[in-house]
Amino acid sequence: MTRKPDTELRRGWTTGACAAAAAKAACSALIGRGFLDPVSITLPKGEVPSFALEVKSTGEGWAEAGITKDAGDDPDVTHGALILAKVSLGKAGQGLRFHAGSGVGIITKPGLPLPIGEPAINPVPRLMIDQAIADVIAEAGVAPDFDVTISIRDGEKLALKTWNGRLGIVGGLSVLGTTGVVRPFSCSAWIASIHRGIDVAVATGTPHVIAATGATSEHVAREIYSLSEEECLDMGDFAGGVLKYLRRHPVPKLTIAGGIGKMTKLAQGASDLHSGRSQVDFIALGSIASALGFDQTAVARANTALEAYQICGAPLATEIAKEARKTALRLLDGAPVEVETIVIDRSGNLVARAGFK
Repeated sequence: MTRKPDTELRRGWTTGACAAAAAKAACSALIGRGFLDPVSITLPKGEVPSFALEVKSTGEGWAEAGITKDAGDDPDVTHGALILAKVSLGKAGQGLRFHAGSGVGIITKPGLPLPIGEPAINPVPRLMIDQAIADVIAEAGVAPDFDVTISIRDGEKLALKTWNGRLGIVGGLSVLGTTGVVRPFSCSAWIASIHRGIDVAVATGTPHVIAATGATSEHVAREIYSLSEEECLDMGDFAGGVLKYLRRHPVPKLTIAGGIGKMTKLAQGASDLHSGRSQVDFIALGSIASALGFDQTAVARANTALEAYQICGAPLATEIAKEARKTALRLLDGAPVEVETIVIDRSGNLVARAGFK
């Protein structure tokens, strides 16, 4: 079981918050008021954090500021990344225009909250940048006609560790954040990525998606159906995040694939499959084993679901697959989604399937 840390985990700031603060500092320099350092912004819920600048640059008609992202104690791929905002003078009446600099991706598929061709700077970060710039120019009598280019150092390389390629965001990272605050281990970014993946599947008319707990189970399911990476959802532990969203945004077919341990938890009704947030009920597993003619006591005393499977073999795995499918259908609550479940062992061997036919 995961042990809780002895001290409270430290919060951090989203990429969107860093971009907004950098844009405010750059805009201040551009209109002749110097770089604000540290620079403060007001977040959507009213909090007012301050950020130190790592980069200050100016040129003819532009200024740029950079902030190193601090994601706190969250395992965020962009922790420590340099977020840059370049603010340039625009044409009269144009308002704010957003551009993707180096390391920020471009939208290439429908279903995301921005049109195809737009820089992957999400709506809330855009509003935060807009407000941050408005705060700077409010007393200066300057029209809000600027080009804002957001860049992330090494963003294209960092994006390889994210879902962006599957979502149709090419060339770099997304500028994300709805509150400006990163709450450690909240997993909200992962679940948001799952939701965006489903949005893309719906918008592109994808008939069949795979939701897998890990890379091995995804590979097994993809081999069966010859589906592309773009047709897969990196579900991880968040079965509930997939199924509850599909309830409102259905796709025709869903294959859920996972190892024996996580699929057993799903079979027993868990929607969060993390080891620290749900556990296998071995007494209940022993009862199933007994009904199948196996040693109930041995299974009830097993240390892992894999050990229980090793005692009983395919019959127990098949019951787990069937019960996992029932849980999925219950969470879908009548949504028009056909469901299949696939159970694999640690070597990547398919040991049970249930559903579709």
